[in-house]
Amino acid sequence: MSNAYQYGIHQGLTPTELFFLIAVDETCDELGVNDAVAVATILAGQNWLPTRAKPMGATPGTSIASKLSRRFLDHDIKWKILPTVTNGSVKRLKILMTRNIGKFVGRAVPVVGWIIAARDVVTISNNSVRHYNRLVKEEDRIF
Repeated sequence: MSNAYQYGIHQGLTPTELFFLIAVDETCDELGVNDAVAVATILAGQNWLPTRAKPMGATPGTSIASKLSRRFLDHDIKWKILPTVTNGSVKRLKILMTRNIGKFVGRAVPVVGWIIAARDVVTISNNSVRHYNRLVKEEDRIF
């Protein structure tokens, strides 16, 4: 029979059940202010707002982040050196270059949100494995 573990009020847990409960706790511990920022930036960067007609192949619509950044940061630099991505360009695996600082910032906002969310996933995974490995017998450890 496999090893049985206790975690909080739960008893007789299999190693898999124990890991699941630890992962849930680590997720709850990790989700805080940073995650509200991640969600807000991802949502602010979605192209939900209607806009003028665009050229064929352009991502339809615009985002709140794009509208605000273009309004307050509408400044062009001399060359198209600022890399950006949109929902459409990501699907085509294409980086779009721009020279407008507002356009660059508006398109960067959701990318920052996805980076924060990805960091959270890595942190939760690492903390869950570390916590689990401290509690279980050597034969049940991960890695």
